[in-house]
Amino acid sequence: VQLQASGGGLVQAGESLRLSCSVRTSRISGMGWFRQAPGKEREFVARISESGALPDYTDSVKDRFTISRDNAKNMVYLQMNTLKPEDTGVYYCVAGRFGGLKVGKVDVWGQGTQVTVSS
Repeated sequence: VQLQASGGGLVQAGESLRLSCSVRTSRISGMGWFRQAPGKEREFVARISESGALPDYTDSVKDRFTISRDNAKNMVYLQMNTLKPEDTGVYYCVAGRFGGLKVGKVDVWGQGTQVTVSS
């Protein structure tokens, strides 16, 4: 599995961004996003099951972020709305068994994409 994330950038608080992750894989797996803020550990942001039927989020992004996937296009997305300065960090696309992603059991890490939210 190879993952290529894109879509990061610099935005003001309250604005939106959509991250995309291109997935090169011979099999379907759970997908997700982690982020790492400066000086902090990586943290789980969102995950989605193989079929796309089970999105799941960390509490701080619920009702603001939406994870989705298009298996026909081998793409995973993270729509981020109402961004806050505390959302700033490097965002990583990840792949692994859906049940383990939330606790960091990741099989494949993509390269990160920087998201910066100014106040």
